[in-house]
Amino acid sequence: MTTPNGQLGRLASEFRSALEARLSGDPAGEYRLPSKDEVTKFCRLYLEALFPLYYEPEHHRSPHASHFLESLELQLAEQIICAVRFDCHCREKANPGNLPRVAEELLVAFRAKLPPLAHLLATDLQAALKNDPAAQGYEEILLSYPGIEAITIQRLAHELYLLKIPYLPRMMTEVGHSRTGIDIHPGATIAESFFIDHGTGVVIGETATVGNHVTLYHGVTLGAFNPTSRRDGGGELVRGLANKRHPDIEDGVTIYPGATILGGDTRVGHHSIIGGNVWLTHSVAPYSRVTVKDPELLIRSKTQDSDKEWFLGSAI
Repeated sequence: MTTPNGQLGRLASEFRSALEARLSGDPAGEYRLPSKDEVTKFCRLYLEALFPLYYEPEHHRSPHASHFLESLELQLAEQIICAVRFDCHCREKANPGNLPRVAEELLVAFRAKLPPLAHLLATDLQAALKNDPAAQGYEEILLSYPGIEAITIQRLAHELYLLKIPYLPRMMTEVGHSRTGIDIHPGATIAESFFIDHGTGVVIGETATVGNHVTLYHGVTLGAFNPTSRRDGGGELVRGLANKRHPDIEDGVTIYPGATILGGDTRVGHHSIIGGNVWLTHSVAPYSRVTVKDPELLIRSKTQDSDKEWFLGSAI
């Protein structure tokens, strides 16, 4: 059995070989890793391209726009090839024959998802405008709302995740995470009209499901209660979707800032409201309101104390 130190040594050797392959310009080397820079560029360009390409009428779409999308897909195909080749090497499996053709087949499947995906993204925009009185219009939301950027990238990554493309989906959502502070795993299943207000500190785990017309505020966690509890016969962690460890949020739920909802058996019933700073590890019925009891506040007024007492009290 390989020791942890042995595994780390092998990993270091692989990454050193990957660097050497990149510096040598070898495009087909088995150690050539997917590029973080290219994945970041791909996400940014797709954000710019997706809405106009799929919402203008067919006869308004320019040949330039179609060419732009084709160039994006060429970039994605190259990263798919790198990801599949390196994953096969790490798993000590043979590369599939004709990797370019494999990448093209995956792109065809991905391309078929884009029109319904664009519909989902439009519902997210509508949800933002409907739920945020500070929003001045779709243009402002699309250009400046971090929640829209994070969920757009996650929806793209989710389709690649379902196609079982290694590495790239998680790399994509980490691009969104680093830019917005919103961490949504590509495995999470999110229905239409999803709105994240403000968004900083939101975490949504791999096996979470989110229904239609759900609103989350900043600092919300849809996480795992005990992620290491489920193991196979050999004592290894059960990974991925086979280990349901994150909650299910039904339609019409609102979750306020700082709430933490944990566990794969936890289900929040439709049209429930989860208050700020709630810690929830069990299911609640539809139309529930879950809140934390008001804490006891100590309020001191300067008019009730001497200057000395006020100064000392303010330092507590």
